[in-house]
Amino acid sequence: MAQLTGQHVLVTGAAGFIGMHVARALCDAGARVTGADNLDPYYDVSLKKARLAELAARPAFAFEHADLADAAACERLLSPDTFTSVVHLAAQPGVRYSLVNPDAYVRNNLVAFGHVLERCRHCRIAHLVYASSSSVYGANHDLPFSEDQSVDHPVSLYAATKKANELMAHSYSHLFGLPTTGLRFFTVYGPWGRPDQAPMLFTKAIVEGRPIDVFNRGDMARDFTYIDDVAEGVLRTLERPPRASDGNAPYAIYNIGNHEAVSLDAFIGLLEALLGRRALRNERPMQPGDVKATYASIERLQRDTGFAPSTPLADGLARFVDWYRRYYPSP
Repeated sequence: MAQLTGQHVLVTGAAGFIGMHVARALCDAGARVTGADNLDPYYDVSLKKARLAELAARPAFAFEHADLADAAACERLLSPDTFTSVVHLAAQPGVRYSLVNPDAYVRNNLVAFGHVLERCRHCRIAHLVYASSSSVYGANHDLPFSEDQSVDHPVSLYAATKKANELMAHSYSHLFGLPTTGLRFFTVYGPWGRPDQAPMLFTKAIVEGRPIDVFNRGDMARDFTYIDDVAEGVLRTLERPPRASDGNAPYAIYNIGNHEAVSLDAFIGLLEALLGRRALRNERPMQPGDVKATYASIERLQRDTGFAPSTPLADGLARFVDWYRRYYPSP
C-alpha cells in the first residue's frame, strides 16, 4: 500500500470514474487532494456529481471547477508552491465518439494536456502521472502488449491523442527535467463506472430486457482491469518518480492491466449469471476504431513497483453489479 502523507496532489478529472477512485485512494494514503473537473456533459453529469459527493465527505479532499483547455483557468489552478505532484486523468474518453466529435479530443486531450505540462514545468512539480490508454497499441497483433512495442499505428483519433500525450510528456521530461509517467490503462471497470462502457451498457440492457450490441459477433477479447487495482497502480507509480540516467529523460511508461485476455462471450456469460437473466444479443460487425483483443504485459510495472493487478473478473463484476443495484434500484 502506497504512503503519501504530506503530499498535496492535484487530481484532474476527479469527477470521472478513475479520477474519483484515485482521489479516494490518495486520501486513504494520507495525501491532501484537490480534485479538478469541468463536469463535461459527455455523459450523465448527475453521476459525476454523485462521485464528488462521495469524495466531499473526506476532510482531505477539496474540489475546484476548472476547464484545463482554458489556459487562464489552468494557470489559476496550477499556481506555484501549491501542489507536490499532479495526477492528470481529465480527458475526452471513448474510441467510437472520436469518430463523431473529433474536436472534443483535440481540445480536451491535446490542448488541455499542453497547458498542464506547461504549468507543471513552471511550478516545478515533482512528478506528473497521466492517463494514456491500451488503445495506443492500435494495429499491433503481438500479445501480450509490451511497453517496448511500437505504437506508431493508432486506429482511432482517441488513440492518436493518447500517443501524442506520451510524446508531449517526453519532450518536457527531456527539455526541462520534468519527471513524467504515462499509464496505459486496459479496460477499466467497477463501481461508479462510465455509462458508455460495456459493463454499464450491458447490465442496464439485460435488466431492462433490451438487446445488447455484440460487436464482431462476440469474437473479441479484453484485459478487464478492476478499478481498485488501477487506483493502487497509480499510487505505486506516483510515489516513484522516474530519474534521469545515462542520458535518458526522467520519463516512464507502464501498462496497468490484469494480464488476462477474456473473451467478450465469457464476459457476457459472467454478467448473465450475476444478474440471473439471459442477454438478448444484437450481433454486429466490428466497429471502426476497435481492436480485436487487448492483453497487457505487466512485467515492468511489477519489477519497478512490486505491484500487479490481480482481481479476478468474476469478483470485480460481482462488486460492480452490487453497486449497480444500489445506485439504480429496480422499480
